[in-house]
Amino acid sequence: MEVKKEVSFAKKFAKIVTGNPIVFLLLIAAVVVGCLKDNFFSWANLTNLMSNTAIRFLIALGVSGCLITKGTDLSAGRQVGFAAVVAGIMCQRGDYNGRLWKFLPEMNIGLVFLVVVAAGLIWGLINGLIVTKLHVPPFIATLGTQTIIYGISLVISDAQPIGGFQKIYTTLINGRIGDVKGFHLPYLLFVAGVFGVAFWFIYNKMRFGKYMYAIGGNDVAAEVSGVNTTKTLIRIYTTAGIMYAVAGYLLAAKSGGASASMGQGYELEAIAGCTIGGVSTTGGIGTVPGILVGVLVFELLKIILQFLGVNPYYNYVVQGLVIVLAVSLDIRKYIAKK
Repeated sequence: MEVKKEVSFAKKFAKIVTGNPIVFLLLIAAVVVGCLKDNFFSWANLTNLMSNTAIRFLIALGVSGCLITKGTDLSAGRQVGFAAVVAGIMCQRGDYNGRLWKFLPEMNIGLVFLVVVAAGLIWGLINGLIVTKLHVPPFIATLGTQTIIYGISLVISDAQPIGGFQKIYTTLINGRIGDVKGFHLPYLLFVAGVFGVAFWFIYNKMRFGKYMYAIGGNDVAAEVSGVNTTKTLIRIYTTAGIMYAVAGYLLAAKSGGASASMGQGYELEAIAGCTIGGVSTTGGIGTVPGILVGVLVFELLKIILQFLGVNPYYNYVVQGLVIVLAVSLDIRKYIAKK
């Protein structure tokens, strides 16, 4: 019996490894680099990883619904940048000489958050309406809105870097719990945790989540069975817009500054994180824990490259290869199932 249990465990483990090769390869790489480089396993490095992962996780959660329904959202990064620009401008100090909108009084950061989220909701709604009402493929629709949003961000920011934030804005977002011998947990970690739990509940326990997976599996069958696909897709893209807005608001404070170029390429990172984490580009498959793992591993890859002293320009090459590999493995799984 013990031998059978060991064989069964070995088979299960082998199945997990073969099903997630990129995850395990990067984890092995992390262990090797950790043994070779000092401070890789330091708490400061781990905290940095957690903070970066938290914001990217929020963006990936927004993208995930689009991918599960066989769509995509190429405007994600620019929406994050737009939210960061709006939040940055509205959260500037009243006595800051470089204020962009001098007619504004110093604003409450809570009110700014609501304004930014409302703007994200509108952008997401626009994407959803273009996809469902105008029947424009998500790839083209969000590619178009990506350019529009970037242009508007350049206009309202005058293509200038934005700084001079209120201290409460940066202090609160970059706050942390505990500080004993360097040990602490960033607030961003808890923000990501709250949204992660909320999305897990939505995806697994609510009708909206069931409709989303049904559309991703077979949109025609879902429509026949009574699912309002148009309404569901609009909700998915609107929810995505809200998540990008939250991420942009947090990112501006975390960075201590904002610009129209902030968030550039984040949509690709989010798609890569989702794909590495098991969200299928063929639709109907994906879990919140898997998304978290995928984003975490992708951020870990960046840190590994930094500690190895790789030229930053080559980082894009490596990240691009990982994206292509992740998608190709996903397609192979889909073909094998068929």
